[in-house]
Parts: sequence; C-alpha cells; structure tokens
Amino acid sequence: MGDLNVAGWRSDYHRGALTEDDLPEYPFPLIAGWLQDAVDAEVPDPNAMALATVDDGMQPDVRIVLLKGVEPERITFFTNYESAKASDLEAKPGAACCIWWPPLERQVRISGPVTKVSRKESEAYFASRPRESQIGAWASRQSSVVSGRKELEEGFKAAEKRFEGKVVPLPDWWGGYEIRYDRVEFWQGRAGRLHDRILYTKADDGWNRNRLSP
Repeated sequence: MGDLNVAGWRSDYHRGALTEDDLPEYPFPLIAGWLQDAVDAEVPDPNAMALATVDDGMQPDVRIVLLKGVEPERITFFTNYESAKASDLEAKPGAACCIWWPPLERQVRISGPVTKVSRKESEAYFASRPRESQIGAWASRQSSVVSGRKELEEGFKAAEKRFEGKVVPLPDWWGGYEIRYDRVEFWQGRAGRLHDRILYTKADDGWNRNRLSP
C-alpha cells in the first residue's frame, strides 16, 4: 500500500443550518432533539461519544463510551470503576465528550465536573442490561493486562457458572458517572467551511449563549 493522501480527503457540508431561531434558552432541549434526529435518521450507535479525561500527571486520554442518560443538568454513562478512565476521574474529576453524527453533519461537545451516580441508579441500569453484558462485567477487570483471549473466555465461563439460574448482581466495582455539564457547543456543518457553532456556558442565573466563528 502506498502513502495515503489523507490531506486530500474532504467533504462539503450542506445538510442543515443552525440559526438563532432554532435555539432554546438552555442546551438540554437541543441535545435531546439532536439525539432523536440521529435515531430517526438511523445513524449507527447514535449515543456513542468520545470521552476525554486526564490523569494525575495531566496526560490526556480518550475513548468511545455509550451515553446512557440525558437530563436538563447532566448526562450519564456507566463503566468499571477500576478502569483507566475511572482512575483518571478519581484523580481529576472532570471530563469532556464529543458526539459526532456524520450523516447529519452535526456534533455536540459537552464538558463539566464528574461524580459517581448513586448505587441505586447503577443497580437499576445494570438490571436493564442483557445478561451476557452483566456476566461480562463480572468476568472483566477492565484495562488490566491479561495473558490472552483464553483467559477472558475462561473468566466469562466461570462467571456464567457462578450465576447459573440466579439474578446477576451489580459488582462492587461497576457503576455510573454523571457529567454535570457547564459548557455545551453545538456544531452544524455548512458549505465553504462556514460552519454554525453555538456555545452555551453555565452562569449563576441560567445559561449564556454565543455564536462562535468557525
């Protein structure tokens, strides 16, 4: 394979616009509306988001997680509390995320302080997961080094046997986080790279809203 001409890859954007008439006073209705638009457009994994964290040495890291809750003041996701991302959040309890919907030529960036959700909320979500996913949470020590695929599969089989005929409980090391967002930016692709960018920032008495130059 020869050199990839990455510099030559580009698309023009023309599917939508984001005008001041479209904008609510605070960001939640537009986050929810854009998510629903992505579902209606059958975008694959419409709730997949890139989650960025930093560790105690200020080394950044990013990975894809699934958004599992959207509310007027927060978004939520779930993970292993012994994972690398959890270690980062313990050291530096703040995060930024980006959701990108290519078919709609849209993205939304959300950031703010992060805390764990209650165990009751984690239990409720865990109970809603497919049984295989529940078993997998018991079998995997996320981000830890393993000897090979066989070790993972044997751990899964052992967890299956342990909970055969039983309800799979929430592991102590697994649960949710909430980002109480204080900064949200909506991006809509436009022709000529003159994209629409609308930034909401949290204030004491509500939200400030500004249009940014692309």
